[in-house]
Formats: sequence, C-alpha cells, structure tokens
Amino acid sequence: MCNKSFSCQSNLKTHQRIHSGERPFCCDVCNKSFGHQGDLKRHQRIHSGEQPFCCDVCKKSFSLKGNLKTHQRKHSREQPFSCNMCNKSFSVESSLKEHEHIHSEERPFKCDVCNKSFNCQSHLKTHQRIHSGERPFTCDVCNKSFSVQSNLKRHRSIHT
Repeated sequence: MCNKSFSCQSNLKTHQRIHSGERPFCCDVCNKSFGHQGDLKRHQRIHSGEQPFCCDVCKKSFSLKGNLKTHQRKHSREQPFSCNMCNKSFSVESSLKEHEHIHSEERPFKCDVCNKSFNCQSHLKTHQRIHSGERPFTCDVCNKSFSVQSNLKRHRSIHT
C-alpha cells in the first residue's frame, strides 16, 4: 500500500494496521481500542493514575514521557518552536500554532454571545468576561476585583 519495508515480519504486520484500521488491543475499563499494545498500555495509565515519569528538578510526575519532556522545557527555558514570520519562539508547538494567527487574517475563536472573533483563544476568554461579569483578579489590599490581570497590576500601584 505505501511501499514501506520492514526487516521483521511482525513489524510489517503491526504497520499494516494503520491501513486496515484493525485495533486488536482493547481497554477492559472503557472499551477503547488500539492498534498497538504500547498505545493501550499508555492509555491504561488514565484509569490507574500511574505516573512513572518524574521531573528531576521539581519532582512533578507524568503519565506520558512526552508530557514530562514538554514540562522540562519550563526549567531549561528551551523554546524549539519558532515563528517563520517574526522568529518569536515557544516551548510548546500549540502555542506557536496559536501565535501564527497573529500574522494572518484568520480569527478562528468566536464569541458565542456577540460573534466578535479573535486570533487567540486567550483573548476570547478575556473578552467573554465582559458578558459574564467575571472578575477573577482581586486586590489583596482593598478587595477590588478586575476582569483583566494587567488592570489589577496597574491598580496595585495606588496602594504604594
């Protein structure tokens, strides 16, 4: 089908499941099925709560090795995902993808109340506080609350 070759017959058989859609490995908890036994084993950690991958720096643990690797970038400050337009870098690929909307006319995040659209999901979330009245940022001196964190930071200066 795809002209890939394998030195071992079992690897060929495993690969062919991609094309056939066969998923012989089934979770006994939720009945979700998988084409590879390793995928089933990783999935079962959701049910067991097992988190075998531990950060050497802060000891936080993860169920997936990839999640640990992503987490470790916080400590190393590694940012391997760079924007081709402005060279801004990100530690997570999804952050780069969201950032790239800034350079295009694409505004995929739409408010379901007023239909205003945004190029960034976090901007939509901030906007939606206009409609909900939510003010999650509270001054610890006078208890005045704000819908945007930067407004709280600006406000705090009146107390110093």
